Amino acid sequence: MPSRIFVTGLGFVSGIGNNVQENLDSLLNLRSAVGPVRHIETSLSAELCVSEVPLSKKELLAFAGISGTEACSRNSLLGMIAAREAFVHAHLEENQGLRTGLISGTTVGGMDECEKYYQDFLGNDNRNEFIDIYDCADSTEKIAAYLGLKGFMTTISTACSSAANSILFAARMMKAGKLDCAIAGGTESLSKFHLNGFNALKILDQKPCRPFDATRNGINLGEGAAYLVLETEEANKKTGNRIICELTGYGNACEAFHQTASSPDGTGAYLAMKKALDMSGEHPYNIGYINAHGTGTDNNDLSEGRAIETLFPGKVPYISSTKPFTGHMTSAAGSAEAIIAILALQNGIVWPNMNFSTPMPELNFRPASELIRGIDLNVVMTNSFGFGGNDTSLIFKKYGIY
Repeated sequence: MPSRIFVTGLGFVSGIGNNVQENLDSLLNLRSAVGPVRHIETSLSAELCVSEVPLSKKELLAFAGISGTEACSRNSLLGMIAAREAFVHAHLEENQGLRTGLISGTTVGGMDECEKYYQDFLGNDNRNEFIDIYDCADSTEKIAAYLGLKGFMTTISTACSSAANSILFAARMMKAGKLDCAIAGGTESLSKFHLNGFNALKILDQKPCRPFDATRNGINLGEGAAYLVLETEEANKKTGNRIICELTGYGNACEAFHQTASSPDGTGAYLAMKKALDMSGEHPYNIGYINAHGTGTDNNDLSEGRAIETLFPGKVPYISSTKPFTGHMTSAAGSAEAIIAILALQNGIVWPNMNFSTPMPELNFRPASELIRGIDLNVVMTNSFGFGGNDTSLIFKKYGIY
Protein backbone atom coordinates (compact mmCIF):
# COMPACT_ATOMS: atom_id res chain seq x y z
CA MET A 1 0.00 0.00 0.00
CA PRO A 2 1.16 3.60 -0.62
CA SER A 3 3.07 5.00 2.35
CA ARG A 4 3.87 8.60 1.39
CA ILE A 5 1.54 11.41 0.33
CA PHE A 6 2.93 14.38 -1.59
CA VAL A 7 1.40 17.79 -2.29
CA THR A 8 1.83 18.70 -5.97
CA GLY A 9 -0.81 21.36 -6.63
CA LEU A 10 -2.39 24.35 -4.89
CA GLY A 11 -5.41 26.52 -5.64
CA PHE A 12 -6.63 29.36 -3.45
CA VAL A 13 -9.17 32.18 -3.69
CA SER A 14 -10.03 34.42 -0.74
CA GLY A 15 -10.71 38.02 0.14
CA ILE A 16 -6.97 38.77 -0.21
CA GLY A 17 -6.37 37.09 -3.58
CA ASN A 18 -7.87 35.29 -6.56
CA ASN A 19 -5.04 32.76 -6.77
CA VAL A 20 -2.13 31.42 -4.71
CA GLN A 21 0.32 34.11 -5.81
CA GLU A 22 -2.07 36.97 -5.01
CA ASN A 23 -2.75 35.49 -1.58
CA LEU A 24 0.99 35.19 -0.97
CA ASP A 25 1.57 38.78 -2.04
CA SER A 26 -1.14 40.01 0.34
CA LEU A 27 0.29 38.01 3.22
CA LEU A 28 3.76 39.38 2.57
CA ASN A 29 2.44 42.94 2.38
CA LEU A 30 0.18 42.55 5.42
CA ARG A 31 -3.00 43.27 3.47
CA SER A 32 -6.21 42.25 5.20
CA ALA A 33 -9.58 41.86 3.48
CA VAL A 34 -11.61 42.35 6.65
CA GLY A 35 -14.07 45.20 6.21
CA PRO A 36 -17.76 46.09 5.78
CA VAL A 37 -20.28 43.70 4.18
CA ARG A 38 -20.66 44.50 0.47
CA HIS A 39 -22.20 41.60 -1.46
CA ILE A 40 -25.01 40.57 0.89
CA GLU A 41 -28.13 42.63 1.57
CA THR A 42 -28.49 42.28 5.31
CA SER A 43 -29.59 44.37 8.25
CA LEU A 44 -26.27 43.47 9.88
CA SER A 45 -24.15 45.16 7.19
CA ALA A 46 -23.46 48.23 9.35
CA GLU A 47 -22.53 46.14 12.37
CA LEU A 48 -20.17 43.43 11.15
CA CYS A 49 -16.70 43.05 9.68
CA VAL A 50 -16.25 40.25 7.14
CA SER A 51 -13.77 39.19 4.48
CA GLU A 52 -15.41 38.85 1.07
CA VAL A 53 -13.98 37.81 -2.26
CA PRO A 54 -14.25 41.16 -4.08
CA LEU A 55 -15.72 39.70 -7.29
CA SER A 56 -19.48 39.86 -7.85
CA LYS A 57 -21.46 36.80 -8.91
CA LYS A 58 -21.37 38.04 -12.52
CA GLU A 59 -17.61 38.52 -12.34
CA LEU A 60 -17.11 35.07 -10.82
CA LEU A 61 -19.10 33.51 -13.67
CA ALA A 62 -16.88 35.32 -16.18
CA PHE A 63 -13.71 34.33 -14.30
CA ALA A 64 -14.79 30.69 -14.35
CA GLY A 65 -15.77 30.95 -18.03
CA ILE A 66 -19.40 29.99 -17.39
CA SER A 67 -22.22 31.50 -19.43
CA GLY A 68 -24.56 31.87 -16.46
CA THR A 69 -27.38 29.91 -18.06
CA GLU A 70 -27.08 27.12 -15.47
CA ALA A 71 -28.12 27.58 -11.84
CA CYS A 72 -24.85 27.95 -9.96
CA SER A 73 -24.20 29.23 -6.45
CA ARG A 74 -21.42 31.57 -5.41
CA ASN A 75 -20.18 28.69 -3.27
CA SER A 76 -19.79 26.44 -6.33
CA LEU A 77 -18.09 29.16 -8.36
CA LEU A 78 -15.47 29.83 -5.69
CA GLY A 79 -14.80 26.10 -5.51
CA MET A 80 -14.49 25.78 -9.29
CA ILE A 81 -11.98 28.61 -9.52
CA ALA A 82 -9.73 27.35 -6.72
CA ALA A 83 -9.96 23.68 -7.76
CA ARG A 84 -9.13 24.61 -11.36
CA GLU A 85 -5.95 26.38 -10.24
CA ALA A 86 -4.85 23.31 -8.28
CA PHE A 87 -5.84 21.00 -11.17
CA VAL A 88 -3.75 22.99 -13.67
CA HIS A 89 -0.86 23.41 -11.22
CA ALA A 90 -0.56 19.62 -10.91
CA HIS A 91 -1.01 19.01 -14.66
CA LEU A 92 -3.92 16.67 -14.02
CA GLU A 93 -5.26 17.24 -17.52
CA GLU A 94 -2.18 15.37 -18.72
CA ASN A 95 -2.64 12.47 -16.30
CA GLN A 96 -6.13 11.19 -16.98
CA GLY A 97 -5.02 7.61 -16.32
CA LEU A 98 -4.73 8.23 -12.60
CA ARG A 99 -7.54 7.25 -10.25
CA THR A 100 -8.31 10.81 -9.21
CA GLY A 101 -10.87 11.68 -6.54
CA LEU A 102 -12.48 14.93 -5.45
CA ILE A 103 -13.11 15.41 -1.73
CA SER A 104 -14.66 18.79 -0.97
CA GLY A 105 -15.77 20.30 2.32
CA THR A 106 -18.61 22.79 2.64
CA THR A 107 -21.52 23.67 4.91
CA VAL A 108 -23.29 26.58 3.23
CA GLY A 109 -23.89 24.73 -0.06
CA GLY A 110 -26.31 26.76 -2.16
CA MET A 111 -27.80 28.74 0.73
CA ASP A 112 -26.55 32.02 -0.74
CA GLU A 113 -28.98 31.59 -3.66
CA CYS A 114 -31.81 29.68 -2.01
CA GLU A 115 -32.29 32.15 0.82
CA LYS A 116 -33.18 34.85 -1.72
CA TYR A 117 -36.32 32.91 -2.64
CA TYR A 118 -37.31 31.71 0.82
CA GLN A 119 -40.36 33.94 1.29
CA ASP A 120 -41.56 33.35 -2.26
CA PHE A 121 -41.19 29.60 -1.80
CA LEU A 122 -43.22 29.66 1.43
CA GLY A 123 -45.96 31.81 -0.05
CA ASN A 124 -46.35 30.30 -3.50
CA ASP A 125 -44.93 26.80 -3.14
CA ASN A 126 -42.96 27.42 -6.32
CA ARG A 127 -39.92 25.26 -6.99
CA ASN A 128 -37.36 27.81 -8.08
CA GLU A 129 -34.42 26.36 -10.00
CA PHE A 130 -32.07 27.44 -7.20
CA ILE A 131 -33.83 25.17 -4.70
CA ASP A 132 -32.20 22.26 -6.53
CA ILE A 133 -28.70 23.54 -5.72
CA TYR A 134 -29.30 23.92 -1.97
CA ASP A 135 -27.62 20.63 -1.07
CA CYS A 136 -23.93 20.78 -0.09
CA ALA A 137 -23.05 18.01 -2.55
CA ASP A 138 -24.22 20.13 -5.48
CA SER A 139 -21.04 22.21 -5.36
CA THR A 140 -18.88 19.06 -5.36
CA GLU A 141 -20.72 17.69 -8.38
CA LYS A 142 -20.38 20.99 -10.22
CA ILE A 143 -16.64 21.20 -9.49
CA ALA A 144 -16.18 17.62 -10.72
CA ALA A 145 -18.14 18.30 -13.91
CA TYR A 146 -16.25 21.54 -14.49
CA LEU A 147 -12.91 19.71 -14.30
CA GLY A 148 -14.09 16.61 -16.15
CA LEU A 149 -13.58 14.33 -13.16
CA LYS A 150 -15.62 11.15 -13.35
CA GLY A 151 -14.14 9.07 -10.52
CA PHE A 152 -14.72 9.05 -6.79
CA MET A 153 -16.19 12.16 -5.23
CA THR A 154 -17.65 12.95 -1.83
CA THR A 155 -18.58 15.94 0.32
CA ILE A 156 -17.42 16.48 3.90
CA SER A 157 -19.46 18.69 6.24
CA THR A 158 -17.99 18.95 9.74
CA ALA A 159 -18.29 22.73 10.12
CA CYS A 160 -14.94 24.50 10.47
CA SER A 161 -12.86 21.32 10.18
CA SER A 162 -14.51 20.27 6.89
CA ALA A 163 -11.68 21.14 4.50
CA ALA A 164 -8.99 19.75 6.82
CA ASN A 165 -11.02 16.54 7.10
CA SER A 166 -11.25 16.43 3.31
CA ILE A 167 -7.45 16.38 3.15
CA LEU A 168 -7.29 13.76 5.91
CA PHE A 169 -9.90 11.57 4.21
CA ALA A 170 -8.17 11.88 0.83
CA ALA A 171 -4.89 10.73 2.38
CA ARG A 172 -6.62 7.75 3.98
CA MET A 173 -8.23 6.78 0.66
CA MET A 174 -4.83 6.94 -1.02
CA LYS A 175 -3.06 4.97 1.70
CA ALA A 176 -5.79 2.34 1.43
CA GLY A 177 -5.00 1.96 -2.27
CA LYS A 178 -8.36 3.36 -3.42
CA LEU A 179 -6.99 6.48 -5.15
CA ASP A 180 -3.75 7.51 -6.84
CA CYS A 181 -4.42 11.21 -6.62
CA ALA A 182 -6.96 13.54 -5.03
CA ILE A 183 -8.09 17.14 -5.17
CA ALA A 184 -9.00 17.90 -1.55
CA GLY A 185 -10.10 21.04 0.22
CA GLY A 186 -13.20 23.13 0.68
CA THR A 187 -15.33 26.04 -0.44
CA GLU A 188 -17.58 28.42 1.48
CA SER A 189 -19.44 31.57 0.52
CA LEU A 190 -21.01 34.03 2.90
CA SER A 191 -24.78 34.10 3.26
CA LYS A 192 -27.45 35.61 5.47
CA PHE A 193 -27.83 32.23 7.13
CA HIS A 194 -24.11 32.29 7.88
CA LEU A 195 -24.12 35.78 9.33
CA ASN A 196 -27.33 35.41 11.33
CA GLY A 197 -26.35 31.99 12.67
CA PHE A 198 -23.01 33.13 14.06
CA ASN A 199 -24.52 36.40 15.23
CA ALA A 200 -27.10 34.45 17.25
CA LEU A 201 -24.20 32.78 19.06
CA LYS A 202 -22.93 36.27 19.95
CA ILE A 203 -19.40 35.46 18.75
CA LEU A 204 -18.99 37.97 15.89
CA ASP A 205 -16.68 40.93 16.40
CA GLN A 206 -17.77 44.29 15.02
CA LYS A 207 -14.09 45.24 14.69
CA PRO A 208 -11.16 43.35 13.08
CA CYS A 209 -10.60 40.18 15.09
CA ARG A 210 -7.74 39.82 17.60
CA PRO A 211 -6.90 36.12 18.10
CA PHE A 212 -5.02 35.23 21.31
CA ASP A 213 -5.40 38.78 22.58
CA ALA A 214 -6.72 39.45 26.09
CA THR A 215 -9.21 41.89 24.53
CA ARG A 216 -10.44 39.47 21.83
CA ASN A 217 -14.14 39.73 21.12
CA GLY A 218 -15.01 37.20 18.46
CA ILE A 219 -14.88 36.15 14.81
CA ASN A 220 -14.81 37.96 11.48
CA LEU A 221 -16.43 35.61 8.97
CA GLY A 222 -14.79 35.14 5.57
CA GLU A 223 -15.38 33.34 2.31
CA GLY A 224 -13.30 31.61 -0.34
CA ALA A 225 -12.06 28.23 -1.46
CA ALA A 226 -8.79 26.30 -1.38
CA TYR A 227 -7.73 22.90 -2.73
CA LEU A 228 -4.58 20.82 -2.59
CA VAL A 229 -3.61 18.12 -5.07
CA LEU A 230 -2.28 15.07 -3.25
CA GLU A 231 -0.42 12.22 -4.98
CA THR A 232 0.91 8.91 -3.75
CA GLU A 233 4.63 8.36 -4.13
CA GLU A 234 3.88 5.77 -6.83
CA ALA A 235 1.64 8.16 -8.77
CA ASN A 236 4.25 10.90 -8.55
CA LYS A 237 6.78 8.65 -10.28
CA LYS A 238 4.35 8.54 -13.22
CA THR A 239 3.41 12.22 -13.29
CA GLY A 240 6.86 13.64 -12.59
CA ASN A 241 5.20 16.57 -10.85
CA ARG A 242 7.35 18.79 -8.67
CA ILE A 243 6.79 17.92 -5.04
CA ILE A 244 5.82 20.99 -3.02
CA CYS A 245 5.94 19.21 0.34
CA GLU A 246 4.84 16.02 2.06
CA LEU A 247 1.77 15.42 4.21
CA THR A 248 3.33 13.37 6.99
CA GLY A 249 0.74 13.46 9.74
CA TYR A 250 -2.92 14.04 10.41
CA GLY A 251 -5.22 13.50 13.33
CA ASN A 252 -8.88 13.97 14.15
CA ALA A 253 -10.67 13.87 17.49
CA CYS A 254 -14.35 14.49 18.19
CA GLU A 255 -14.60 15.33 21.87
CA ALA A 256 -18.33 16.27 21.70
CA PHE A 257 -17.96 18.53 24.74
CA HIS A 258 -20.63 20.96 23.49
CA GLN A 259 -22.55 21.68 20.29
CA THR A 260 -20.58 24.85 19.55
CA ALA A 261 -17.84 25.14 22.20
CA SER A 262 -14.52 23.41 22.84
CA SER A 263 -13.64 21.98 26.24
CA PRO A 264 -11.90 24.54 28.47
CA ASP A 265 -8.80 22.36 28.83
CA GLY A 266 -8.52 21.71 25.08
CA THR A 267 -8.90 17.92 25.21
CA GLY A 268 -10.00 17.56 21.58
CA ALA A 269 -7.38 19.97 20.25
CA TYR A 270 -4.64 18.16 22.17
CA LEU A 271 -5.74 14.74 20.90
CA ALA A 272 -5.88 15.92 17.26
CA MET A 273 -2.40 17.45 17.43
CA LYS A 274 -0.98 14.45 19.31
CA LYS A 275 -2.38 12.00 16.75
CA ALA A 276 -0.89 14.04 13.90
CA LEU A 277 2.48 14.19 15.64
CA ASP A 278 2.50 10.46 16.40
CA MET A 279 1.73 9.63 12.76
CA SER A 280 4.42 11.97 11.46
CA GLY A 281 7.06 10.53 13.77
CA GLU A 282 8.20 14.04 14.61
CA HIS A 283 9.33 15.18 18.04
CA PRO A 284 7.10 18.08 19.16
CA TYR A 285 10.07 20.47 19.06
CA ASN A 286 10.62 19.71 15.36
CA ILE A 287 7.47 21.68 14.59
CA GLY A 288 8.71 25.10 13.53
CA TYR A 289 5.40 26.90 13.07
CA ILE A 290 1.76 26.33 13.98
CA ASN A 291 -0.97 28.00 11.97
CA ALA A 292 -3.51 28.04 14.78
CA HIS A 293 -7.26 27.79 14.45
CA GLY A 294 -7.25 31.04 16.44
CA THR A 295 -10.76 32.37 15.85
CA GLY A 296 -10.62 35.26 18.30
CA THR A 297 -13.37 33.91 20.54
CA ASP A 298 -12.94 33.63 24.30
CA ASN A 299 -13.52 29.89 24.19
CA ASN A 300 -11.40 28.77 21.23
CA ASP A 301 -8.26 30.74 21.95
CA LEU A 302 -8.10 29.67 25.59
CA SER A 303 -8.90 26.03 24.76
CA GLU A 304 -6.44 25.83 21.86
CA GLY A 305 -3.77 27.74 23.77
CA ARG A 306 -3.95 25.36 26.72
CA ALA A 307 -3.79 22.35 24.39
CA ILE A 308 -0.69 23.75 22.67
CA GLU A 309 1.04 24.41 25.99
CA THR A 310 0.27 20.84 27.09
CA LEU A 311 1.72 19.36 23.90
CA PHE A 312 4.73 21.69 23.79
CA PRO A 313 5.67 22.14 27.47
CA GLY A 314 8.16 24.90 28.07
CA LYS A 315 8.83 25.64 24.40
CA VAL A 316 5.92 26.60 22.16
CA PRO A 317 6.83 26.90 18.44
CA TYR A 318 6.20 30.05 16.47
CA ILE A 319 2.43 30.38 16.35
CA SER A 320 -0.08 32.69 14.73
CA SER A 321 -3.63 32.84 13.48
CA THR A 322 -4.00 34.21 9.96
CA LYS A 323 -7.74 34.80 10.23
CA PRO A 324 -7.21 38.57 10.58
CA PHE A 325 -6.08 38.40 6.90
CA THR A 326 -8.82 36.22 5.38
CA GLY A 327 -11.54 36.14 7.99
CA HIS A 328 -12.75 32.80 9.27
CA MET A 329 -13.51 30.87 6.07
CA THR A 330 -15.38 28.26 8.15
CA SER A 331 -15.66 25.05 6.07
CA ALA A 332 -12.88 26.20 3.72
CA ALA A 333 -10.58 27.36 6.52
CA GLY A 334 -8.75 24.04 6.89
CA SER A 335 -7.45 23.91 3.32
CA ALA A 336 -6.91 27.68 3.06
CA GLU A 337 -4.77 27.67 6.19
CA ALA A 338 -3.00 24.49 5.09
CA ILE A 339 -1.89 26.39 1.99
CA ILE A 340 -0.89 29.39 4.12
CA ALA A 341 1.19 27.06 6.32
CA ILE A 342 2.78 25.49 3.22
CA LEU A 343 3.65 28.97 1.91
CA ALA A 344 5.37 29.63 5.24
CA LEU A 345 7.28 26.36 4.84
CA GLN A 346 8.31 27.17 1.26
CA ASN A 347 9.44 30.71 2.02
CA GLY A 348 10.90 30.41 5.53
CA ILE A 349 8.37 32.87 6.90
CA VAL A 350 6.23 33.09 10.01
CA TRP A 351 3.01 34.99 9.35
CA PRO A 352 2.01 37.63 11.90
CA ASN A 353 -1.00 37.34 14.19
CA MET A 354 -2.28 40.77 13.19
CA ASN A 355 -4.06 43.06 15.66
CA PHE A 356 -2.40 41.38 18.65
CA SER A 357 -1.33 43.69 21.47
CA THR A 358 -2.22 42.33 24.91
CA PRO A 359 -1.17 38.80 25.99
CA MET A 360 -3.77 36.50 27.49
CA PRO A 361 -3.02 36.16 31.22
CA GLU A 362 -3.98 32.46 31.16
CA LEU A 363 -1.29 31.55 28.62
CA ASN A 364 2.50 31.66 28.79
CA PHE A 365 3.16 32.29 25.10
CA ARG A 366 2.61 35.13 22.68
CA PRO A 367 1.74 34.65 19.03
CA ALA A 368 4.08 36.15 16.44
CA SER A 369 2.98 39.76 16.08
CA GLU A 370 5.25 40.70 13.16
CA LEU A 371 6.22 39.09 9.85
CA ILE A 372 9.35 37.03 10.50
CA ARG A 373 11.58 36.15 7.54
CA GLY A 374 14.58 33.88 7.16
CA ILE A 375 13.31 31.12 9.44
CA ASP A 376 14.64 27.63 8.78
CA LEU A 377 11.28 25.82 8.72
CA ASN A 378 11.20 22.10 7.99
CA VAL A 379 7.90 21.03 9.56
CA VAL A 380 4.66 22.98 10.08
CA MET A 381 1.32 22.20 11.67
CA THR A 382 -2.12 23.65 10.99
CA ASN A 383 -5.19 23.33 13.21
CA SER A 384 -8.87 23.38 12.25
CA PHE A 385 -11.51 22.91 14.93
CA GLY A 386 -15.23 22.55 14.22
CA PHE A 387 -18.51 22.65 16.09
CA GLY A 388 -19.17 19.62 18.24
CA GLY A 389 -15.48 19.42 19.06
CA ASN A 390 -14.58 17.92 15.68
CA ASP A 391 -10.90 18.84 15.74
CA THR A 392 -8.28 18.15 13.05
CA SER A 393 -4.56 18.82 12.76
CA LEU A 394 -2.35 18.41 9.70
CA ILE A 395 1.46 18.28 9.49
CA PHE A 396 3.45 19.17 6.37
CA LYS A 397 7.17 18.63 5.89
CA LYS A 398 9.71 19.84 3.36
CA TYR A 399 10.41 17.14 0.80
CA GLY A 400 13.82 15.57 1.19
CA ILE A 401 14.18 16.43 4.90
CA TYR A 402 14.72 13.38 7.10
